[in-house]
Amino acid sequence: MKATYEAVVGIECHVELKTRTKMFCGCANAFGSEPNTNVCPVCLALPGALPVPNGVAIEQTVRAGLAFGARIPAYSKFDRKNYFYPDMPKNYQISQYDMPLVQGGEVRYWLEDGTMKRCPLVRIHLEEDTGKSTHAGSGDGRIAGSLYSLVDFNRAGVPLMECVSEPALHSAADAVAYLASLRRTLMELGVSDVKMEEGSLRCDANVSVRLAGEAALGTKTEIKNMNSFRSVQRAIESEVDRQISLLERGERVVQETRGWDEANGVTHPMRSKEQAHDYRYFPDPDLVPLEIAGDDVERLRVGLPELPWERFERYTRAFGLGSKQATQLIDTPSLARYFDRVVNASSNPQQSANFVLGELSRLANDSGVAVADSKAEPEGVAELIVLVEARTVNSKIAKELLERMWRNGGSPKAIVEDEGLAQTNDADEIENLVEGVIAAHASVVADYRAGKSNVIGFLIGQAMKASRSKADPQLVSELMKKRLR
Repeated sequence: MKATYEAVVGIECHVELKTRTKMFCGCANAFGSEPNTNVCPVCLALPGALPVPNGVAIEQTVRAGLAFGARIPAYSKFDRKNYFYPDMPKNYQISQYDMPLVQGGEVRYWLEDGTMKRCPLVRIHLEEDTGKSTHAGSGDGRIAGSLYSLVDFNRAGVPLMECVSEPALHSAADAVAYLASLRRTLMELGVSDVKMEEGSLRCDANVSVRLAGEAALGTKTEIKNMNSFRSVQRAIESEVDRQISLLERGERVVQETRGWDEANGVTHPMRSKEQAHDYRYFPDPDLVPLEIAGDDVERLRVGLPELPWERFERYTRAFGLGSKQATQLIDTPSLARYFDRVVNASSNPQQSANFVLGELSRLANDSGVAVADSKAEPEGVAELIVLVEARTVNSKIAKELLERMWRNGGSPKAIVEDEGLAQTNDADEIENLVEGVIAAHASVVADYRAGKSNVIGFLIGQAMKASRSKADPQLVSELMKKRLR
C-alpha cells in the first residue's frame, strides 16, 4: 500500500513598514529614488554614528500584533545579528532575538469556499532591511574576467517587520490564503504598502513532509525568491512533490535554503540552512531596552479598525454575500468602506454589491479612477438602488444615470424627476407599443410563430427603443409574449 504524506508549511514574512524615515536614522524611507541617495552616516555605518529607534515603526509593529491577537510584553530589546552580507554596511543587522515586540497571536484566513481557518504565529519582531544587490555583467557576466555586483544602500535601514508563523499550514492553498489574509490586515492597518512587486512584502516558506498521522516534523527546507502569490503556491507544491519523491526512493531530505526557479517551476539548492547560533546574537549595546507602557498598548488596541476576517464574516453571515463577492470587496479597503456606506443608505447589501463590483468597478477600470475617489457618492448610489428596486427606473436608465453620476455627481432622483426619466408601467401604453412593433415587423413575427423563439429579443428591443428605454422591460416582455400567443 502506497504511503500517504502530509505537507507541513510555515511562513516567514518580511514587511517593509510605511514610515517617513528609516528605522534608526532620519533618511527618507522611499521606493524608487536614484541609487544611494537616501543614505547617511548611520545607515552607512560610518565610524561614530549611533542609531536612534523609529517610534512610529515600533507603534506600527505593536498595532499589527494587537490585530492578530498577540501578546505585547512590557519589555523588549534590539539585538545584533551577525553575518557577512555585502548589502549590509555594518556586517550585522539590528534585529530582535529572544525578546521580540510581539509574541504569539494568530492569523485568521479563509479559503475560496468560505471556510475559515486559523494559523498561530510564533512572533513578530522589528528589524532593519538590507540594501539591494544587482548582479550584472556583459555577455557572460564578466568584466576584465570578473563577475561584478552593484549595491544600492537606499533600502538599508528601512523598518522591516518579520511575521513568523507556526508550522501549521498543510497545503499550498492554505499558505496562499494565509498570506492573503495577513496582507489584507496590514493594508487595513495602513502600516505597509505590502507590494510584492516592489519588495515591501517578501516571504519565505519552510516546507517539510511527514507520513500522515505522524506527530514528528520532517526535515525542512526554506524556499526563497518567490515574488507573487502564484509563485508561492507553485514553489510549495513543487517542493512537496520533490521531498515525497526523495522519501519514496529511500533517500533523505537535506535541511537547506533553496531558491525558486519561476521559469522551470522547480526549487534549487542555494546554501545550507543557518541556525540561530550561527548568527551570534547579542544585545545591541548602542540601543537601550524598550519599555512598552500598558496605557499605550490599550490606546492602540482601542484604535484598531474592523479587521478583514471580521468584515468577511459580517458580509457573508449578516449580509448573505457569497465568498467571492465578499473577498473582492475586502481586497481593496477603500472599496469595502465605500460599499458599507452604500449599504447603510440603501439597506440592500446584495444590490449594493452588484452595483459596486459591477458597473462602478467597470467605470473605475475604464477611467483609471478608484470607485471611492469618483464623483458618484455612496449615498447617490444608494438612492439609485432604491429607484431600481421600486421599478421607478429600469436597468438601462440606471446604467445611464450611474455614468452621469460618475462624471458629474448629483442626485439620481432629482435627475429622473427633472428629465422625466421615470419608468413607464402603464399597461395600456406599453400594449400600444407592442402592437406597433408587431405590425411593423410582420416577417419577424412569422419567424417567431414558426418556431424561431430567439427572435423575440429583437421585438422586445424594438418596443424598448420606441419607449426611449422608459418602458418596464418585464412588462414589455410579458405583454409581447401574451400578444404573440
